[in-house]
Amino acid sequence: MSGRKVVVAVGGSSGSLYAKVLLDRLQELKSIWENVGVVITENGKYNWQFELGDEGWRDYPYAYYGQRDFTAPFASGSAHYDTMLVCPCSMGLMARIASGVSNDLITRAADVILKERRRLIVVPREAPYSLIHLRNMTTITEAGGIICPAVPSFYSGATTAEEIVRTVVDRVLDLAGFELPDAYRWGESESLDAMD
Repeated sequence: MSGRKVVVAVGGSSGSLYAKVLLDRLQELKSIWENVGVVITENGKYNWQFELGDEGWRDYPYAYYGQRDFTAPFASGSAHYDTMLVCPCSMGLMARIASGVSNDLITRAADVILKERRRLIVVPREAPYSLIHLRNMTTITEAGGIICPAVPSFYSGATTAEEIVRTVVDRVLDLAGFELPDAYRWGESESLDAMD
């Protein structure tokens, strides 16, 4: 699946570690993709610095775009970006995507991905959900998107924060159709009984 074109949008909710691990994993998979375009909201940048203590998003070799840069290639379906990952996604951003409000580059790109019938994966990082949140998730799902909440799994034996977060990121990349040779697969290692 070489030649993949991917948009990564980092919303303003807490959970910057999810974005960091996603960008790390995409860098490990660089032989698979052709282009990765990144858009980070102002709150996303603030949370990254607040939660991770740096401005590490600047260190990745991706193409970065401002939220008002409608000249970005993925603002149009003709650029053939096939996947968009919104990670993490705030409830406000999810509401704008669900409503079709294309008032910035992230929401425009999501609108393009949905109208072109390509892969949109939204990773909400919030709890609990209100009825409004659930209805927005339903709307995005009915429009062809995938909601993959930032809910980690623990059966792989992950112990560090990054390993735990990676269980979500790997699931997101699985849903996006990436081949992950080192991802944990249920039933492909020793049984849980054998670990007792």
